[in-house]
Amino acid sequence: MTNEPRTDIATPTPDELREQVERTRDELGQTIEALVGKADIKAQAREKTADMMRHAAATAGVAADQIRTKTRHAARLVKDTTSGPVLDRAGRAASMARAHRRLLLVAGGAALVVLLLVRRSRRSR
Repeated sequence: MTNEPRTDIATPTPDELREQVERTRDELGQTIEALVGKADIKAQAREKTADMMRHAAATAGVAADQIRTKTRHAARLVKDTTSGPVLDRAGRAASMARAHRRLLLVAGGAALVVLLLVRRSRRSR
């Protein structure tokens, strides 16, 4: 080793120093933004919730498709293995149920109105 000073190191110019300071500021700013992001618990919870919702929606879609497929298959099996007169009776029963459903809804609505009126009159006493 020699005691001579090293002359191969160039002294940075003021412009180079400014560039270096600017780069350091940018890096520091990015580091601070990353730390703030990690410290924001509410944002992390919102992101996790959104991820879970997307996953649940995708899973529900797959399940719904499977149910539709299995239902069609079961309907085909029932139709293929059931005799004609039984299918006719089942069709008539379904039609009657649909017709009576409207009547049942009207009767249920009327019963609900009566129940609400009775409760109201008891409260006012």
